[in-house]
Amino acid sequence: MTAFTIKENQKPSKEAIKRLSALKDEDIVYDDDCPEMTPKMEKALACAVAQRNRFKRLKVQ
Repeated sequence: MTAFTIKENQKPSKEAIKRLSALKDEDIVYDDDCPEMTPKMEKALACAVAQRNRFKRLKVQ
């Protein structure tokens, strides 16, 4: 697994962009710790993201 940490207003290096581009072509590997999401799980995640985004907009204003 490869992890990248990018701080606010920080641009990734050319090397990081190259490595990320190579990773996008790799297959996703699912296992017991990270199973594939069911449509019901995807819907729940989308609802949670929408609520988070609404709260962030209200908090910022």
